[in-house]
Amino acid sequence: MGVTGIEDKTEENPSRELRARVRMSDKGRLVIPAPMREALGMSVGGVIDLRVVDGELSVTTLRSRLRRAQERARRYVPAGVSLADELSAERREAAKHE
Repeated sequence: MGVTGIEDKTEENPSRELRARVRMSDKGRLVIPAPMREALGMSVGGVIDLRVVDGELSVTTLRSRLRRAQERARRYVPAGVSLADELSAERREAAKHE
């Protein structure tokens, strides 16, 4: 189980495409090379999200998935509006009527 090569496409691709070819161990384990773990913000004990889409394995951190969800939600929330504040106000109002 080892990395046979890591290619950093920094000059060709400004979004910093990293590529590596690794071997899977007999127990199905893969080693994610350090530059890739660093680029994804992975750390020991961190939650990793794995999914297969169109026959490809996607590896992301939970933090990255949450950030992406927050960015999508911002499209529907007007600037200056706090959904947390609105929810708290609704809860206080509902509690008055219980």
